[in-house]
Amino acid sequence: MSPHNGSSHNGSSHPGPSARPTVAVIGGGYGGTAVAKALDEIADVVLVEAKDSFVHNVAALRGLVDPDWADRLFLPYDRLLPRGTVRRGRAVHVDATAVTLADGERITADYTVLATGSGYPFPAKFDTDDSAAAKARLHTVREALAASAHVLLLGAGPVGLELAGEIRAAWPGKRVTVTDPAAELLPGFPDAFRARVRDELAGLGIEVLLGTALSGPPPTEPGTFQPFTVRTEGGHSLGADLWLRCHGVVPATGYLDEALAATARRADGHLLVTPELRLAGQERLFALGDITAVPEAKTAKAANEHAGVVAANLRALITGEGELATHTPGAPAMALPLGPERGATYSPEMGVLDAAATAEMKGADLMLSVFAEIFGIPERAVTVDS
Repeated sequence: MSPHNGSSHNGSSHPGPSARPTVAVIGGGYGGTAVAKALDEIADVVLVEAKDSFVHNVAALRGLVDPDWADRLFLPYDRLLPRGTVRRGRAVHVDATAVTLADGERITADYTVLATGSGYPFPAKFDTDDSAAAKARLHTVREALAASAHVLLLGAGPVGLELAGEIRAAWPGKRVTVTDPAAELLPGFPDAFRARVRDELAGLGIEVLLGTALSGPPPTEPGTFQPFTVRTEGGHSLGADLWLRCHGVVPATGYLDEALAATARRADGHLLVTPELRLAGQERLFALGDITAVPEAKTAKAANEHAGVVAANLRALITGEGELATHTPGAPAMALPLGPERGATYSPEMGVLDAAATAEMKGADLMLSVFAEIFGIPERAVTVDS
């Protein structure tokens, strides 16, 4: 199937089982690919994605410190949809009935799913659409990390802590300092889990400075080996050889037209959605994942849960069968690997799990085999030595 304009169904919101409506899915990350794959048999799916490959961001920090992982992060889209189309391009305008790409192509759709995710500083995410350029940057910064005796990470959230653990696992003798203006580590989680994380960090020799804000950004570029000194707002000097920013998520929603944005986009860029994950005020537009204003952690797990709801609802609308599903925000939960063998996990159902359980769940493989199967990648091409 080639990219095309889908027909519009006027009147009934249920085109019927004989029709194959066009579903445009904007964004080929965790949630977008899950929706596209789930609907491929019953709709003409057009998955719009600017990147040349799916990026397994869950393993991006491992890819920074371990050269064997760099290639495995990137999975080609060519085997994802047996029937549908993956259209490489960037959506620059979305209205109630169509998507316009940067090259001017306009894709009219019966239903549109917004799954464009968020931006985040390297190395948790990449600011390039070219996988070769992303791999090159991983290698360049890895070399700079290897040359550094002391690494400073700004942000003690899950990304900063996970990256600290990865660095210490790869280079046990390297000094790693994590700073954060917040007074508490991982606020909002149970004390037992936070205590477990603190013990893991201490066991790895990672220095965490809470209640510590810098008076200004470091004078060097992030990811560059160049010794520097920076002052904290408390007047203390802090020196390191390299630094990386581990905070600053930005939802990617700038493509919405004025009418949709006026109704659904908050000042922070997140999108208001109904419990069915419809865009506020819309019947045929859905949104999922990081871009939503749903009050829960923005994780790959949440995006996949959203995708299940959106796919079920679109199936019901397309076939006219079944009731619409709703999404209930999940309670705080976290699987925090700190390198391949360390970490801690918490969920309301399981409670606090130790390093061994965390490593078994997420540590060595980082769920790569799961996504390789989804993308039809041969197991031998993604095998990770544990």
